[in-house]
Amino acid sequence: MKTVRLIFRNRLAAAGLVVLGIVVLLAILTPILPLADPDVTNTANRFRPVFAEGHLLGTDHLGRDLLSRLLWGTRLSLAVGFAAAVFAAVIGAGFGIVSGYFGGATDNVIMRGIDMLMAFPYILLALAIVAALGPGLFNALIAVAVVNIPFFARNIRGVTVGIAHKEFVDAARLAGLSHTRIILSEILPNVIPVIVIAMSTTIGWMILETAGLSFLGLGSQPPQADLGSMLGEARGALITNPLTSIVPGVMILVIVMSINLLGDGVRDALDPRLRSGALTRPRAATVVDRRAPVPAPRAEGVLTMTDLETQFHVGARVYRAVNKVSLHVAPGECLGVIGESGSGKSVTALSVMGLVASPPGVITGGSVRFRDAELIGATYGRLRELRGDRVAYIFQDPLATLHPLYRVGDQLVEAIRVHHRIPRAEAWDRAVALLKQVRIPNPESRAQSYPHEMSGGMRQRVGIAMALANDPDVIIADEPTTALDVTVQAQILSLLDDLRRERGLAIVFITHDFGVVAQLCDRVAVMYAGRIVEEGPTRAVLDAPAHPYTRRLIACVPELGAGRRRLEAIPGLPPAVDRLEPGCAFAPRCLKTEAVCVTREIGLAQAGNRAVRCLFPETDLKREAAE
Repeated sequence: MKTVRLIFRNRLAAAGLVVLGIVVLLAILTPILPLADPDVTNTANRFRPVFAEGHLLGTDHLGRDLLSRLLWGTRLSLAVGFAAAVFAAVIGAGFGIVSGYFGGATDNVIMRGIDMLMAFPYILLALAIVAALGPGLFNALIAVAVVNIPFFARNIRGVTVGIAHKEFVDAARLAGLSHTRIILSEILPNVIPVIVIAMSTTIGWMILETAGLSFLGLGSQPPQADLGSMLGEARGALITNPLTSIVPGVMILVIVMSINLLGDGVRDALDPRLRSGALTRPRAATVVDRRAPVPAPRAEGVLTMTDLETQFHVGARVYRAVNKVSLHVAPGECLGVIGESGSGKSVTALSVMGLVASPPGVITGGSVRFRDAELIGATYGRLRELRGDRVAYIFQDPLATLHPLYRVGDQLVEAIRVHHRIPRAEAWDRAVALLKQVRIPNPESRAQSYPHEMSGGMRQRVGIAMALANDPDVIIADEPTTALDVTVQAQILSLLDDLRRERGLAIVFITHDFGVVAQLCDRVAVMYAGRIVEEGPTRAVLDAPAHPYTRRLIACVPELGAGRRRLEAIPGLPPAVDRLEPGCAFAPRCLKTEAVCVTREIGLAQAGNRAVRCLFPETDLKREAAE
């Protein structure tokens, strides 16, 4: 049912499904419909027009009823096309799975045979097969299926090679399962979606190929009719009586178009990358659709967010990833944003410069100001001027953000010259100096290296150097140390701390590690379900957390040298942000929940330099502020 819903979300695919469903239904009902005999000739009634008495679509050159022949021919063409697709898919997928799974000599033998088939033009190969077997619809079916086997074999073999050495397949081998059982239970379920996708996109082509052979007189033989043979018989009267050609031609067009549109929808629904929108081409900047007035500007820092709201619109669902978030960071200050995965930290950071992918992301409210400039709703040209120049990003995985085909020095040069018109030689010298500044040994030679030739720590330093390339005012670091070992993590944190003190950088540091926050950040904002639940100076929050969620997060951090203590865990899971209930989102996981916690909106209560979104905080902030 979910796949059907995904298909119907694509209007073209839904239209294709409806049209094809009507055609298939008519083909199925053809034997019981009150139609004339499609093979009875009556030359006295040849070339009767549309709506002639007893002949809704007229007659052909032999006086046969066109509507009857059309429906019977459609029935036959659909059956042959689907049968050829199933035959080619089963045989081709079988060859592909065996070849990809066993590899070695088996792979070479099978794939060289497939290569031999692909060496011939497919239509000439089909004609040769039919010539060898003799004219006939069944032989045409065999020919069409054979010439399409390489397509399935190649695709499925490529997918199988990627699966055959996965851990779950190795585990099945170690468990003593036979090759047949492994193929049927481990490999086949993982390639079936690919087979279905390939079939859905080739059935229309196979119907066209079969019709082509019948058009040439090598498929359906008189008096039996399919759509191709109807076109072939009508070509002699194409000029004088075009109706006999138009009727089967339009039906072929309708069938093939509907199958292709439906095939695109099936591919989008079954391919997890397309289904999630990962391959949808995003816009250059996040779509802005503010439903409320822009909040009054605040001058609290170099970067100020006020009531920022970012949503993801996926079909009928609306995911409120960022829900009225207000933050600011001053020059030379480091603000830590912490929370569990999915709490909205990264989306908040990406929203600043309009980097949230649209579709499906939409900024629906709030304000983001860099100094005196409003960024939400700014033109793409203005955002492009600021991106990487005044506001820079350090992303979590530099291997995914650095281009694998360019040397790191060239990528640094490009980052500089995009914003500053300087000679390449000067930009290169500056790139080398940046690599030296981030403590990469032998920067002159390392600038000539490709990303894959560097360690994770080195690549992360390159990411930091790229962020520093244009001497920005703000750096947003999105979990830049998560994938690094403890030693390299400490070096990266020390480097960032030194750079912000030397340059007066404002840093927004996103993390899920309170240890990192304690080492680097001046202030900390705790996020949960897209909202700030606590904010304040780092030391004050660590020493006396106010929100129950903050306290539980801190309790989850192990402490070395603190003796034996129980390592805490937060029960349950973060809520789905498309179904947020009224009140506190943390209530289902909180030990202090009262009835009032889930009945009304809870605001962020400010007390001195701290704030908390809780009716029963762990620490009395008003008393703390008074003291």
